[in-house]
Amino acid sequence: MEAPALLDVHDVRRAFPRPGGAELLVLEGVQLSLREGEIVGLLGRSGSGKSTLLRIISGLSQPTAGHVMYLGHAVQGPARGIAMVFQGFALFPWLTVLENVQLGLQALGLPPEEIRKRALAAIDLIGLDGYESAYPRELSGGMRQRVGFARALVVHPNILLMDEPFSALDVLTAENLRTDFLDLWKEGQLPIKGVILVTHNIEEAVLMCDRVLLFSTNPGRIVTEIKIDLPQPRDRQDPAFIALVDRIYTEMTARQTAQRRERLGGTGIGTILPPVSTNLLAGLIEAVAAQPYNGKADLPDLTADLQLEVDELFPVAETLQMLRLAEVEGGDIRLTHMGKRFAEEDTNVRKEIFARALVSYVPLAAHIRRVLDERVTHNAPWSRFEDELEDYMTEEAAEATLDAVTAWARFAELFAYDDESEMFSLENPQ
Repeated sequence: MEAPALLDVHDVRRAFPRPGGAELLVLEGVQLSLREGEIVGLLGRSGSGKSTLLRIISGLSQPTAGHVMYLGHAVQGPARGIAMVFQGFALFPWLTVLENVQLGLQALGLPPEEIRKRALAAIDLIGLDGYESAYPRELSGGMRQRVGFARALVVHPNILLMDEPFSALDVLTAENLRTDFLDLWKEGQLPIKGVILVTHNIEEAVLMCDRVLLFSTNPGRIVTEIKIDLPQPRDRQDPAFIALVDRIYTEMTARQTAQRRERLGGTGIGTILPPVSTNLLAGLIEAVAAQPYNGKADLPDLTADLQLEVDELFPVAETLQMLRLAEVEGGDIRLTHMGKRFAEEDTNVRKEIFARALVSYVPLAAHIRRVLDERVTHNAPWSRFEDELEDYMTEEAAEATLDAVTAWARFAELFAYDDESEMFSLENPQ
């Protein structure tokens, strides 16, 4: 028999107004449920609206359309019984550990004796017994996050929302805190019935969750649900674990590749470019070209070896694919002939390869170069191209896209830009 639903999200849409009457659509048609005894993971890139969805679920923000039902009642404001753990600890530095944990209980108006008793119990549960009188500045990052967990758990919520709670921690501390949390969850010591975890870390999602929901971007939609049927505790070396990680990488790269091809095919110079440095692009090419990969790498292995997360690796891999220096498919990245040549050559030849790739495959770079070639002065103002891009994208996206193409062009010596005069120019006009 299926466990009862703690939470139902029905067709949630969230849009934010923009100047001039337009809107920024962040979430569209989101539907999900959380049942008792489940940990559900929300996995996707930055900009997919996962954190916005958590705020809507908690009642801290209202959807533009759709609704959230918690224990059969519509969420119309901060919901008692739903607590959140944040990425950035969010502790009050002037309060002790005990005082930080007591805050939520004070808001409930409980007697002082009950507040102290429950706060001390939560601190002990989360492994901070003895630190009650310490201030946040005296604690390590892992300890601060444990205070965040204690503060959320002390109100005995039915649902715990976790917004990338381990991402600000070093690898070993994050692993230790994840393990402790899962042990307490498995043993039934946590006063919660269900968890929603937002993460960028694919292995973390497979390690902790019963179900993983993959989000698309711009706007955020749930595009795939993957069940994780492995018993706890889970072994990262288990072939079934590895297969699930590979499946998620494959799903995410396939969808992102399709989205990027669609944008490239339909918008030309209006393609939004990612803020990826040429150092990162060259570094990834060199990593894939070197041993043990020799030009082709499994993305999960590469992510682990380079200690990167999805949000860090995917934009770099996708940019190399856009430039035809690599191909991303089926959870793998493979260098093309030009990508391999880039890895083998010196800086001057690398610049030539990169310049040809920009002109051939980045319409905005080719457009700026063409305008500069055709002008007698061989220069043009930043505003000329920014105004043009704003016909296709927001002002912020236009500025970020121009920043990206400018940095790439400088490396390739395709054209120059003077920040003081805000002018593009050709250093060596043909």
